[in-house]
Amino acid sequence: MDIDTQMMLMGLLLAAFVSPVIAGEWRASVVRSLDALVSSCVVIPCSFTHPEGNLPTSRLRGIWHISNQRDQCIYHEDNTLVLDNFKGRTKLLGHLGQSNCTLEIIEIKDHDSGPFCFRIELRPKETGTLEKFSFVEQCVDLKMLPDPPKLKLTHLKPAVQGHPFVLTCTVLHTCPSRAPKLTWSRGTADGIAEVNREIHAGNWEMQSILTFIPEDEDDHSDVTCTSTFNGGRTSSETLTLYVKREENYNHIIIPTVVGIGTAVIFAFFCLFMVKKYKARIAELQSQDGNVWNRLSRLSHRIRSNGPGPSQSEQRQDNVYFGLFLQVPGDVNSKSSCSNQKVSKPRFPSPKRWPSLNICDNTDLTLLQGFDDGDDYMNTEDLNVYGNL
Repeated sequence: MDIDTQMMLMGLLLAAFVSPVIAGEWRASVVRSLDALVSSCVVIPCSFTHPEGNLPTSRLRGIWHISNQRDQCIYHEDNTLVLDNFKGRTKLLGHLGQSNCTLEIIEIKDHDSGPFCFRIELRPKETGTLEKFSFVEQCVDLKMLPDPPKLKLTHLKPAVQGHPFVLTCTVLHTCPSRAPKLTWSRGTADGIAEVNREIHAGNWEMQSILTFIPEDEDDHSDVTCTSTFNGGRTSSETLTLYVKREENYNHIIIPTVVGIGTAVIFAFFCLFMVKKYKARIAELQSQDGNVWNRLSRLSHRIRSNGPGPSQSEQRQDNVYFGLFLQVPGDVNSKSSCSNQKVSKPRFPSPKRWPSLNICDNTDLTLLQGFDDGDDYMNTEDLNVYGNL
């Protein structure tokens, strides 16, 4: 076999090997399954690749049709070719020139289950044959939801009085182009933040974050989050707040401070009074000691019939006890003194002191006495006794 024949055979083999590879480079990526809320909307993410490099959107035509029924179009740029029950309800959200074939379906009916497949057509530059690529192996099935999905209310920390409290409301959906609206039963727009993010292909999560400062009156109150979907369907969730009062020790500190303060003030008052009347207290204590010492001394002398106090001691006793005696005559005289008038203050009991014998000529004058219960003392021949 000559060289030319060998080169021809190798070229044919290479062409046979490369042709299917080139043809297989037109690929589409479509999510396989999605939830769709009846009467709401759904967005089917779709993308494709091709070997032609950058192609203008004007040369590309995207078509969505029912699986294995290419003539049953649910979307076509020529609206006359669209099935009647899909007219006005479908449109492409992406640009084909950017390899985006995402489809939006609104006003979902309970029979819009699919499966739906994507096909693309490439127009020639000038003249030539229209190229068509169908991706029947990459189709989507829609699962109809008769009721809106439930919301979820979460919070990281418990509600504490006077501290910011963050409450998050979350709902899942499959229509980011017409995302559900979340509203709160309380709070203002300044304290609300919203986040709409894709958690995986075709499935989205809408979050509304409410921040407020709970007070004591918010305890056991309800906070409700409501989601309104495209088409008017709603879903809501309620959380009961349990507000924890801020921990403080005022009920312990205040009484303690008041008690300590009162004790300190009373102590200062006592010190002030002692300092102010210290000299007077010492004087009174000294006088009390002298009085009782003299009482004890005189009592001992009278009971033992010993000699009476001296004249100077008598004068001192008269000064201390308020008793002054004038005896002009003989104190030992036995004459009668029945006519002598004596003032009669209250005296101690006669059982305590011996009887008193007073001479007739004695002029007894009691100038000053003690209060009830005080003892009276006489000198030498005078015996102190009880009430006359």
